[in-house]
Amino acid sequence: MIQPLGVILAGGQATRMGGGDIGLLPRGRSTSLGRVSARRVPQVAGLALNANGDASRFDALKLPVISDSVHGFAGPLSGVLAGLDWAVTQGATHIVTAAADTPFFPCDLVPQLILAAETAGTQIALAATPDGRHPTFGLWPVALRDDLRTDLENGLRKVVLWTDKHGCAVAEFPNDAAFFNVNTPDDLAKAEAML
Repeated sequence: MIQPLGVILAGGQATRMGGGDIGLLPRGRSTSLGRVSARRVPQVAGLALNANGDASRFDALKLPVISDSVHGFAGPLSGVLAGLDWAVTQGATHIVTAAADTPFFPCDLVPQLILAAETAGTQIALAATPDGRHPTFGLWPVALRDDLRTDLENGLRKVVLWTDKHGCAVAEFPNDAAFFNVNTPDDLAKAEAML
């Protein structure tokens, strides 16, 4: 039975929000990162935050903060690689990722991703809804980290190009709103209304 570690992806630049840390913006009585962390803790064997820059700004979360090893904001795959490298030090075989700006993701994300991968006989699984795949929500094997590192160093940035190359299962979720992410000030207002 796979017992993955969890990695919250917060390494982006948040350019559509004017920069800064989207995950630290208030969401009701918490923040997006606080809500994402609370949803993840019961589902994984351990949890870390992928973020770049000064790690001390996340001290209140009491999580290990791991930064990208590929420089230049190489996108979510760089955060996945950082998570896989961290997982090796913890003796884990897999990680499950979630985006820091998506506070309403399903509470059964992890078991559904594992079930999808086991059923399809693949190493990777991504979440999907009727609107399509959500590539920052996935199950990733440590065994493929060197391949991922090579592809990132060669310029690959698109998650689905890498996952499809290795075979990728899909865990279907019926509710598109569960993966609503906060990218703009308007999205922030919608998230507050959803709370």
